[in-house]
Amino acid sequence: MSDQVKGPASYFPAIEEKYGRPVAEWKDLIRASPLTKHMEIVAWLKSEHGLGHGHANALVAHTRAEDAAA
Repeated sequence: MSDQVKGPASYFPAIEEKYGRPVAEWKDLIRASPLTKHMEIVAWLKSEHGLGHGHANALVAHTRAEDAAA
């Protein structure tokens, strides 16, 4: 059996390494954003914070899934 992380969270180590911020900080930024649509937030992370599309998408997807489950 493998304990390998799958889905959006599998990007988190690379995101922290590449952009120098913990994932919790990115999630706080996403939650504080006045934007509400998934792709709007992805575009904002890309344009304002320099994230790549896959990393931005993974952060938004994971954050929104957490918030929906709460």
